[in-house]
Amino acid sequence: MKQDNSRRYFLKKAALGSAAMTSAPFILSASKNESILMQREYETNVFSSNDHINLALIGTGIQGIFDTQAALTVSGIQLVAACDLYTGRLDRAKELWGDAIFTTRDYREILNRKDIDAVIIATPDHWHKKIVIDALKAGKHVYCEKPMVQHWEDGQAIISAQTASGKICQVGSQGMSSLGNDKAKQLYLDGAIGDIVMLDFYNDRYSAEGAWQYPIPPDASKETVDFDTFLGKAPKVPFESERFFRWRNYKDYGTGVAGDLFVHAFSTLNHVIDSHGPNRAMATGGLRYWKDGRDVPDVSITLYDYPKTETQAAFNAAFRINFIAGSGGGSGFKLVGTEGEMEIGQNSVSLTRSKLSLVPSGYSMISFPEAMQEKIKNGYAQQNLETRASALKTGTSKWEAPKDYKGGHHDHFYNFFKAIRENGKVIQNPTFGLRAAGAALLANESYYKKEPVNWDPTEMKMV
Repeated sequence: MKQDNSRRYFLKKAALGSAAMTSAPFILSASKNESILMQREYETNVFSSNDHINLALIGTGIQGIFDTQAALTVSGIQLVAACDLYTGRLDRAKELWGDAIFTTRDYREILNRKDIDAVIIATPDHWHKKIVIDALKAGKHVYCEKPMVQHWEDGQAIISAQTASGKICQVGSQGMSSLGNDKAKQLYLDGAIGDIVMLDFYNDRYSAEGAWQYPIPPDASKETVDFDTFLGKAPKVPFESERFFRWRNYKDYGTGVAGDLFVHAFSTLNHVIDSHGPNRAMATGGLRYWKDGRDVPDVSITLYDYPKTETQAAFNAAFRINFIAGSGGGSGFKLVGTEGEMEIGQNSVSLTRSKLSLVPSGYSMISFPEAMQEKIKNGYAQQNLETRASALKTGTSKWEAPKDYKGGHHDHFYNFFKAIRENGKVIQNPTFGLRAAGAALLANESYYKKEPVNWDPTEMKMV
């Protein structure tokens, strides 16, 4: 639906008081705060032990553990194996999930097992392409952590491998399936903010951990860490525990703040507004504080241009990351339109609509004689630009998840496993994953080239 038509549709439904339109009470209210509960129903299937989906984890680091914990909140799932290149993480896997699970340093042993139906791939970014393709060829369903690829050029190979395999492949930007995203998408399609003109996204951090200075275990050594395998096709360097345990700090293995954080925002943005992504990016920033050997910036600002399409007006997006935010930290994701704005989170959406002032105030009238001021005022009054109806369509509403909501992480895995059981579709397939990753990685392209870069969001390639 085109945005100009959808906006009129939104206001028409509000005026009619449609019971199906959950935002109608807000539109008809005067300026005030109101809270509306979001809801979601789940299927309550009970699975026998013979009908479980057997899951394996490849990459038992921080995110791998969080992913697996979320996956196991879905009924009918059991973890049977875990893989990592550090022996301590294999010990941790048994602590968390029992001595019966199979553990290995070689992910190929996971893929060779016939009893494994699906794998979570939560390795460093530079291993994603290789392991995803190997897993699909081995007949496994794949849940791959974001960003799907370290380099945008690698994305088409994953898309082709998934198509050829017929297996389900979901990219893990965990908030994608959340109640907040679904509500924001509904509101946008119904024209709640008018035509989008800007996205404002920021993530401020003020801790060593937030800046990826993760702890290094005292037993880290060439004996406990398979460092050569970790390097893969990256440049060969002597063993260095920081590179293994803090790999996000190095562009040889990670994707910087763009691949770690921007990609979440692009996933939500492209989903909410049904977009393929931006067509131009310009980045700046630098290494301002965390000069610990890393070669990626800790402050990053990137401006993106989105073209006009059937689902969106042309607009701009501003992405900002600061790993030394003296304010203490915080984050935000806000869509700004011609008639309102939405602040979107996984568990809530705030919609604010304000009255657009179309009549001049004393500020611009002061240079005219009083008689002329009266003529100007009368002329505007006859146009009836500011009606009572327009004033009634202002205010703020907030949609919130219930207290027992399991969260967007659970929902993303719920959708993944439901697609496996029903041979259905996932919300973030490899094509979607490449569009989100490609847009994010434009920031790195621009930053290191020190110039704006152009992108074809439909063909998913640099131009």
